[in-house]
Amino acid sequence: MADYKSTLNLPNTQFPMKANLAQREPQLLKRWAKLDLYQAVQNATAGRPQFILHDGPPYANGDIHIGHSVNKILKDTIIRAKRLSGFDAPYVPGWDCHGLPIEHNVEKKIGKAGVKVPYDVFRKKCREYATKQVNGQREDFMRLGILGDWHNPYLTMDFKTEADTIRALGRIAENGHLVKGFKPVYWSVVGGSALAEAEVEYQDKTSTQVDVRFHPVDREAFAKQFGLASISLPLSVVIWTTTPWTLPANQAVALSRDLEYSLVELDAGNGNEIILLASDLVETVCKRYGVESFVVLETTTGINLENTLLRHPFIDRVVPVVMGDHVTTDAGTGAVHIAPDHGLDDFNVGLKYGINTLNYVAADGSYVESTPLVAGQHVYKVEPRILDLLEQNGALLKQAKMVHSYPHCWRTKTPLIYRATPQWFISMQQKGLLEACKKAAHQVEWLPEWGKARIEGMLEQSPDWCVSRQRTWGVPIALFVHKETSELHPDSAELIEAVAKKVEQDGIEAWFKLDAAELLGADAERYEKVTDTLDVWFDSGVTHFSVLEQRDNLRVPADLYLEGSDQHRGWFQSSLKTSVAIRGEAPYKTVLTHGFTVDAQGKKMSKSLGNVISPQTVVKNLGADIIRLWVSATDYRGEMTVSDEILKRTADSYRRIRNTARFLLSNLNEFDPQTNLVAQDDMLALDRWAVHRAAVLQQEIMRHYDEFQFHVIYQKLHNYCVVDLGGFYLDVIKDRQYTCKQDSVARRSAQTALYYIAEALVRWISPILSFTADELWGFIPGQRSASVALETWYDGLFTLPPSESMSADFWQSIQGVKTAVNKQLEDGRKNGVVGSSLEAEVDIHCSGELKADLDRLGNELRFAMITSAVRVHRWSDGGEIAELDGLKVEVQKSQHPKCVRCWHLRPDVGSDQNHPELCLRCVDNVEGDGEDRHFC
Repeated sequence: MADYKSTLNLPNTQFPMKANLAQREPQLLKRWAKLDLYQAVQNATAGRPQFILHDGPPYANGDIHIGHSVNKILKDTIIRAKRLSGFDAPYVPGWDCHGLPIEHNVEKKIGKAGVKVPYDVFRKKCREYATKQVNGQREDFMRLGILGDWHNPYLTMDFKTEADTIRALGRIAENGHLVKGFKPVYWSVVGGSALAEAEVEYQDKTSTQVDVRFHPVDREAFAKQFGLASISLPLSVVIWTTTPWTLPANQAVALSRDLEYSLVELDAGNGNEIILLASDLVETVCKRYGVESFVVLETTTGINLENTLLRHPFIDRVVPVVMGDHVTTDAGTGAVHIAPDHGLDDFNVGLKYGINTLNYVAADGSYVESTPLVAGQHVYKVEPRILDLLEQNGALLKQAKMVHSYPHCWRTKTPLIYRATPQWFISMQQKGLLEACKKAAHQVEWLPEWGKARIEGMLEQSPDWCVSRQRTWGVPIALFVHKETSELHPDSAELIEAVAKKVEQDGIEAWFKLDAAELLGADAERYEKVTDTLDVWFDSGVTHFSVLEQRDNLRVPADLYLEGSDQHRGWFQSSLKTSVAIRGEAPYKTVLTHGFTVDAQGKKMSKSLGNVISPQTVVKNLGADIIRLWVSATDYRGEMTVSDEILKRTADSYRRIRNTARFLLSNLNEFDPQTNLVAQDDMLALDRWAVHRAAVLQQEIMRHYDEFQFHVIYQKLHNYCVVDLGGFYLDVIKDRQYTCKQDSVARRSAQTALYYIAEALVRWISPILSFTADELWGFIPGQRSASVALETWYDGLFTLPPSESMSADFWQSIQGVKTAVNKQLEDGRKNGVVGSSLEAEVDIHCSGELKADLDRLGNELRFAMITSAVRVHRWSDGGEIAELDGLKVEVQKSQHPKCVRCWHLRPDVGSDQNHPELCLRCVDNVEGDGEDRHFC
């Protein structure tokens, strides 16, 4: 038997089948570093229209997790796609570097600032710690293939950024939005600092609920409000609270102005007594007390009891009945104890009635010396003492445990208290900032659309923003205030700029070591430095000013902010408020959010549950491109499910894409686009369709990238590789690629289509599979740039003109017929009728219209069906019904000999005496001018 292998055009490429991403990706990273790829991209895109995605800064503490990976990969995907679309899209990554967690970690190592170590040494150690954390996270982000200005990121602790953060505060103060106030704020007794709403999370907590009696000072006057001459039984107004520790600070009892209240006689275990309850709550409360029998004596409206005096349950203090809009019948008794130190509603009621705060609780959560009966005790531990005092004074009507949602610090995970302290606030009302923020938010595009309602809801509930913290490691509130009036210095704008210039040189330490007289002169006698630091949400919230507005290649407003869906209460909101306060507009045009990562059972990732997927481990085992592909394949708008099994399936999908690319390359060996490209009009019909299909898909992919619909891109790419290419086109052209003469139009036509597809495909996948695309880029024939990252969308594709006789619909119909034939061939294999499809001869029975289409392919129909023969008949009975309506397919084994070169079973095999094992078309391809192909 003669060896015809040398006459075949067998596929060949150096592009490896096995990806070995974990080993190959670091090599590509080194190449990118050598090229200084980010700067090369910026040079190449200079002068184009800009697209600015502003990076929300992750916190510089701890290793990155899978959520970080999702966030950064989504950003990188968008930016790479925008560059392909012809934009200059810089990416300046950033980090949030001040705040409590860093202080805690440093404190554990070297001790408390001002106690074990000087403040300046402590701040220096915080800066060193944050720098180390940034460097570690930066390496992990770069390993994920995130292309950005990693050598020049923004850090909120950079001297220049710290200075500009102070300048931003100055601008907000200058515009009249900064006020000093004394009111209750969320307070962390562990951290010893105030917290903003964004730093509060709710967790279940077991509390003691108590019902407490407040006895009227004048029983007869109280009785008269109900039309009674007198009351002989014990009488009290009963309040219900889940924070007994706040009772020492009680200064009033609030009722609802228009609510009806009842005097109820009952026995709750201490003999008959009369208590005041909201009428709507009588039955519920009595049931909670275990009281089956009770009598409602009389009723009155809440307003009639205003200014009635009550006795504090265990302190020698008289407290008034006041009216409170916050009093409802949702829970409790309809009477609410008022401690202006420990609740915002309480504080506001106190303002209305001229009741001031008592300031009993110190920063560490302990009661100060002036507190009656509980001085020196801690609010977390005082409960037994409070309960004992209530018992001793006959004031404890009922106590029980309850589990309820309670505010906790999202950093320390400890319960918070409300504590009245002097703080600096950005006022949402004073200059109409709240309404301006609502208006600005309305003009932003929120994706998904529910984000708009979410931010509006957050703003509706938004109190004044407490921006001051009592921390060591943070940007100072660099203001001078009058020692007696607390008014800002009249030259604050100039002073802030003077301070900012010093901070630019020496960092925040410049403020802490500054002698006020250096800037104020004689005024230093009357003014003092503010020692508070800024809320870290202010640091990151003003990066539209300190970063976007300051860097030459950036601008504000940004085109896009992209973070997790929790940032409606955090960064999106702090950025919006500060931007509107500074310049009267939102800092972003579009806000895009993604969901959180969960395991296969829908549970949140947690070390304690052992369900954490480490991106570092995945990169080490599977490669970064697998994480990137998983991110693109997942609809990020909801929860993003990830597990080892899901990542393994993702790796399988990756292999399909890679193998498709490898097939393209292996059939482009010795193809030179400079000399071998076939003109569109000279290409075979099937090849023209293949380019058309790629052109149509490219338009869809470009649109989906613009709409941030990456999971749709993944689905279409995967389907294209599996169905259009692997299941049809690439399968059909194998015979022509391998058996036709090397330089024939038939073969070069297919190679031209493959070249076009490869040029397009490498760009389609490059925003997602950044490593694989760049590896693939180097194997595509022809002159090209150093990286696909420097390219725009491929413009060499074309679509079929309307006049094309074999249109896209025609080839879709042929695909349908091939699917039906494949089904029957598979059944034939199972039944032992045929082995390979080339052993088969097929009879197709179909309608006249379909038959006319199939007949147009003539003898080449067998190549489209990948069988040795195809006969087409008008519809008649007989034959197995296949998938396509109006189509019957019959399969039988060919009785003809097999051509050893093309493996077709043909009657003309052996017709040529010089090549007795070949069919005549192979003889022509070996010795003659080559076979003539027109269609496929």
